Amino acid sequence: MTSNKGFSILHLCFLFTFWTANSQYKTIHPKNEFRAVWIATVVNIDWPKTGRDSVEKQKADFIEILDTYKKLNYNAVIVQIRSVGDAFYPTQLAPWSRYLTGKEGQAPQPYYDPLTWMIEQAHQRGYEFHAWLNPYRATFDTKTETLSKEHDYFKHRDWMIKYGEAGKEKYYYNPALPEVQTHLIAVVEEIVRNYDVDAIHFDDYFYPYRVTGKVFNDSASFKKYAYKQSLADWRRDNVNTFVKGIYYSIKKIKPWVQFGISPFGVWRNKSVDPRGSDTQAGQTNYDDLYADPIAWMEGKYIDYMLPQLYWSIDHKTASYSKLLKWWADNSSNVNVYIGNGSYKIKSDSDKKWFIPGEIPNQIDLTRTYPNIQGNAYFSAKSFVNNNKDVAQLLENNQYKYPAIPLPVPSSTKTGLERPLINAFTKEGDSYQFSFKKTLSDQIRYIIVYSVNDHSKLDCNDPSQIVEKVFIDAKSESIKWTISRDKLNNAKKVAFTFIDFYGNESIAEIVNINTEIKPNKND
Repeated sequence: MTSNKGFSILHLCFLFTFWTANSQYKTIHPKNEFRAVWIATVVNIDWPKTGRDSVEKQKADFIEILDTYKKLNYNAVIVQIRSVGDAFYPTQLAPWSRYLTGKEGQAPQPYYDPLTWMIEQAHQRGYEFHAWLNPYRATFDTKTETLSKEHDYFKHRDWMIKYGEAGKEKYYYNPALPEVQTHLIAVVEEIVRNYDVDAIHFDDYFYPYRVTGKVFNDSASFKKYAYKQSLADWRRDNVNTFVKGIYYSIKKIKPWVQFGISPFGVWRNKSVDPRGSDTQAGQTNYDDLYADPIAWMEGKYIDYMLPQLYWSIDHKTASYSKLLKWWADNSSNVNVYIGNGSYKIKSDSDKKWFIPGEIPNQIDLTRTYPNIQGNAYFSAKSFVNNNKDVAQLLENNQYKYPAIPLPVPSSTKTGLERPLINAFTKEGDSYQFSFKKTLSDQIRYIIVYSVNDHSKLDCNDPSQIVEKVFIDAKSESIKWTISRDKLNNAKKVAFTFIDFYGNESIAEIVNINTEIKPNKND
């Protein structure tokens, strides 16, 4: 991102003075923090910009997103690969997405596998790749003539329920049907088995948001499958069973792959439940979407929770600050991150979103809660050549230094062998390092730390992170080259390994003035 262009010195001075005067919270720099951005593909919100774009343009635009957020020291991307019963990857379980190729069921030309390519590009830049799916939304409208004949609407018409505001109806998979749950679990299993994803991610679309005067017609299923339950409890049980099934299916195939959900920001209002938040939300997870994040956390069948708190800090009916505290007080057994509404910057009726410091202040406030470990932002286009003043604040303050995402909760610590140096040589203006292969092949990254001559090397200090180097687990050797300038005349360099679970090894420290010749027996 060329965020400095077009800004005068006077404007920047005013901007930082304004933000500092209004900042309520001290900026700190945690070493371990989740920093993610949602990349939405449905109706081409973020990427591709149109379904008619060439493959070359698609790739260039995706790389622009990655490079923009790498400059801001983000470390995860949440990429939508299934939004309406379709797919951004080759599969027999769904047709190619129209948002990728312009026509549902049509493969990209020239042919490539976008998911494989996106994962590779993300990993090379140090990102976690979270594959985002909308499980229950089958279509974006009722124009079934635009659907591929391979879409589930035609293959399994009995799975579909039409629902929504008049003229804006969509088709949804019926969450109550065992065959629907089996099919959707198979979709996830195929992705986990075939692709090197770091996580499977669902958002807030479970049962559809309630529309006044409209009925989600699952009465036949309720009559067939419910047992001494109210309709609401039965629907919540359907969702709980599905979420649990997804979690255990993932862990059976690749236990390091995380399962995360970003529910709507309000569980319940305090007016209907004393355990609820001090909010007046018109709809809630528990009562309207039949999603119960508390049950998922208590049941330990979720790895991370990412509630969508898309309101300003002091919003009258759904305050970011009040909801943040509620999630901090009511979360357990999982990593907890917060979803922030960067799409509202300078484009919302709430004028707080016109203050450049709103998002920075939200981050600072989030960091005051030890059990809230990061943020994610909807959506990617918010900072790609947009809102440069806010991006500048983040680059210079909250996200000045890199951070490493949190490990999978209760993860098995594999691949933590010390990254022993096999050889270290100096060639011209570069240093070359090679590492011994460890007993584990589950090494995702090498983290490189260094400081100048006058500071103490401290691997707990994120300002000392120089590089995050992707390691291809299939490679026969681990080698890395860096320029002398990038190491800033350091006397010592430290290396750690990050395994697939996100665990960091102990450090190997190298004296930069002493070369290490390769051992012939290695």
